[in-house]
Amino acid sequence: MIKNNIFSAGNKIKQFAQAGKLKMGRMLGTQSRKKQEVSELVPAVQEKEIEPGKKQVGERIRTESENRRYRAPRKKRKKSSWTLDSFPVEHVEGKSRFHDFNIPLPVMRAIRDQGFKYCTAIQGKALEDVLAGKDLIGKANTGTGKSAVFLITILSRLLRRGNDGRKKGVSALVLAPTRELVMQIAKDGEGLAKYCNLTIQPVYGGVDYQKQMDSLRTKRCDVIIATPGRLLDFLGKGVVSLGNCNILVLDEADRMLDMGFIPDVRRIVGRIPARSERQTMLFSATVPEDVKRLAMQWSVQPIMIEAEPEQIAVETVEQVVYLATLEDKYKILYNLIKQNGEDKILVFANMKSETRKLSDRLKRNGVDCVLLSGDVPQNKRAARLERFRSGKVKVLVATDVAGRGIHIEGINIVVNYTLPYEPEDYVHRIGRTGRAGAAGTAVSFACEEGAFYLPDIEEYIDKKLECIQPEESLLATPPKGQAETREKYRHKGGKNRNYRTNKTGSGPGKKNETRRR
Repeated sequence: MIKNNIFSAGNKIKQFAQAGKLKMGRMLGTQSRKKQEVSELVPAVQEKEIEPGKKQVGERIRTESENRRYRAPRKKRKKSSWTLDSFPVEHVEGKSRFHDFNIPLPVMRAIRDQGFKYCTAIQGKALEDVLAGKDLIGKANTGTGKSAVFLITILSRLLRRGNDGRKKGVSALVLAPTRELVMQIAKDGEGLAKYCNLTIQPVYGGVDYQKQMDSLRTKRCDVIIATPGRLLDFLGKGVVSLGNCNILVLDEADRMLDMGFIPDVRRIVGRIPARSERQTMLFSATVPEDVKRLAMQWSVQPIMIEAEPEQIAVETVEQVVYLATLEDKYKILYNLIKQNGEDKILVFANMKSETRKLSDRLKRNGVDCVLLSGDVPQNKRAARLERFRSGKVKVLVATDVAGRGIHIEGINIVVNYTLPYEPEDYVHRIGRTGRAGAAGTAVSFACEEGAFYLPDIEEYIDKKLECIQPEESLLATPPKGQAETREKYRHKGGKNRNYRTNKTGSGPGKKNETRRR
């Protein structure tokens, strides 16, 4: 083995020496020397026998480029044959179509897949101006289709620039106050960007920090949708650069103001190009003086468009208020769920403890439901929302954490088990149904406590809410709740690990049960 290694090393040294002579010959211009060196380096090619029917190919020295690994030529992408003829929408007086605006075909194709045909009020008013690059202040509640306004605008403007016009890094930034709203906007954006070859990255707290950071560092990112805190953290570590971001969207600006996020937002805005070099869109359910002041600081001659939340609540949602005692409220809720078993029902309560007790009671009565409150960890919160969104679970019990910014298609009934303290929250709650012009029903209870909140709500929505007696079928007594199983008892931290629900059992469980008696 040692002998072979020495022999191999000697051959290599010889080749290097011969190559050096060849190079020297080229420098001196001696062609005869060059031919001699080439003949020493390249062995004579032995003549091969040619099989009949095959052509002889001349032998030659392989060049450096031919020695490289062969790569198949890249296949050209076939251009989509989809046209607007595949998306016919009739003209209707008083309604705007997406066809009426300068929206690229890939986005129009995604709009068709989403089942949209006609624009909502704010979409019809805003799209023409924002597609032209103008700044905007939009007074609009959730459920008006405002997310589609800025998502369609972002995708359309980035597509028009093409790959050459888009600079490296993040091109558009959307800021929202809550992680639930960020996830919802990102999901809507991915649906609209289906055919655009643009990437959308959500950034929010409560999930794997390292995973998000690695994704931002290694993957291409055209649009970021983020909560201010987590994004500011990544900016401080140099994970994200906003130097080429020329579209800024602030969603739920009034809520960000209430939650104290404005200082963080100011620091983020300071890292993107100046307002004269970017497009700024601001959306808010209410536009108080503080929000107006911020909008004027961050935008250039913005246009103002309104879509009143009161009109949405009154015109598209059937509002029912039942006169009920505290004891009758649960009976009505239980029978309402049973009578509408195929409908998605969203139940609101004011306190986390109320939602927890209500969820447990419904489960004991055989109602499959999920709970959403501030105590639920983020990973479980997202999974529960997805189960409700997909229809695997028909009932969601929630606090106002789900009142704004959660867009779930097909919610048929919203129940205010306890009326909210603020009339604005009433509008936000019932806005979960009757979205984008669809019909929906809102059920509330005028009980001993809730009746005191009705006058303020009526004044806010400018409509009288008639209180009615519930039907007899809604007052039927629910069945007796089932006892908790041993697994649930253990999960809740029960002290007796041998607890058994079967009294006829044998073994340690029965012995312990007898001892308790």
